[in-house]
Amino acid sequence: MKKRILIFGGIFLALVALGVFNKLSSKKKTINMFTEVKSGIFEISVPNAGELFAEKSIDVMGPELGQSSEESGNQQGGTGGQSRPGGQGGFGGQGGRGSSMRAMDFKILDIVPEGTIVKEGDYIAQLDRTNYDNTLKDESEKLKTLQTNLEMKILDTTVVLTNLRDEIKNQKITVEEAAIDLEQSKYEPPATIRQAETKLNKQQRALEQKLKAYELRQAQTLADIDNQKLTLDKQERLVKEIQDFLSKFTVTAPVDGMVIYKKDRMGNKTKAGSSINMFDRVVATLPDLSIMISKTYVNEIDVTKIIPGQEVHVTIDAFPDKLYKGNVISIGNIGEQLPNSDAKMFEVLIRLNATDETLRPAMTTWNKIIIKTIDYAVFIPLECVQAGQDSIPYVYKRNKTRQIVILGDQNDKNVIVKKGLEPGTMIYVIQPEEHENFKLVGKELVAEKK
Repeated sequence: MKKRILIFGGIFLALVALGVFNKLSSKKKTINMFTEVKSGIFEISVPNAGELFAEKSIDVMGPELGQSSEESGNQQGGTGGQSRPGGQGGFGGQGGRGSSMRAMDFKILDIVPEGTIVKEGDYIAQLDRTNYDNTLKDESEKLKTLQTNLEMKILDTTVVLTNLRDEIKNQKITVEEAAIDLEQSKYEPPATIRQAETKLNKQQRALEQKLKAYELRQAQTLADIDNQKLTLDKQERLVKEIQDFLSKFTVTAPVDGMVIYKKDRMGNKTKAGSSINMFDRVVATLPDLSIMISKTYVNEIDVTKIIPGQEVHVTIDAFPDKLYKGNVISIGNIGEQLPNSDAKMFEVLIRLNATDETLRPAMTTWNKIIIKTIDYAVFIPLECVQAGQDSIPYVYKRNKTRQIVILGDQNDKNVIVKKGLEPGTMIYVIQPEEHENFKLVGKELVAEKK
């Protein structure tokens, strides 16, 4: 008996629940079928998705051939490859002939994760310097050879000049001896005196020749040493420049910022294992997050409505509850054929008036460009409007009438009703059943519309 009561009780509760569900479903269906004619501020806008990027950013550069380290220090964001222009290789070598350095791509061995916050001087990336190490080795060997040659030249010069000075000393003694012989021959026959005078003159001329030869050899050897020193100095500078160049393979931050990977022409991000072109040495960028730009694309029909300065309401997909305001700052002059789009699209740039620490480059935005704001209007959803073969617009009212309306401006969701409806009126969202039985009203508006 008790079991039977429980069964009947369960069936009763199930029937009650079913009745409540049907009632709620019917009510929901009624609500979804009708909408209310609204009034108030009406905005006409062009909505489009976009992407954030910083208006200003500093490029973090890889090393560059053919630029001195002094010159590179004056370049904003430059961190690499600095040497004074010289020969074909780009480094100033001996006599301007340059080194064997060749422009080659750089491979990124390691790079910090994208989004890393760095301070000025912090490590960002390490480039592969293997291809340039041999050049440094060769030039360092040349430097050692020049240093050895200079030391040998100085030693040889010292020995040669010392021997010449000894010869001069000996010749001076010979001259003194010849002078003594002449002095002692004054009591000798004239022929002997003449012979002594000739000997003295000969030894004096020999001394003068040795003095001149010494001066000439000294000047020549000093000039040779100076030339070798100059060549050595140039080679030392070249080696130092190559060392400085290779030190730039450890890339550091030129300023404080957040690391953003660079994208190539195909949209692929530069990362560990990627190569950096010598003519496009950007390893990464450090955006200025205080001024953000939303880049969007507008079709060729709507772009004619947009002018610089128009207000834009911007939301971020990651933070849909936050609203940012901005203004149009640039409109592209040439349309582009974007993927999955049949129409030409024009680039539009929007500068946000204010930002916060949550915004990051490459975030997806939804931009509503305000074309026109009407302080007061009566409006309904676009899907409520119907039209027959005569193209005269009308709506279905809840009172079983088909109301002709005169329409005005529209936005992406709603359209203004100039005449035919009052605020608060309930109308059908979709075409109702048995709509052919609805009475047509508002025929007087047809003539006004025409």
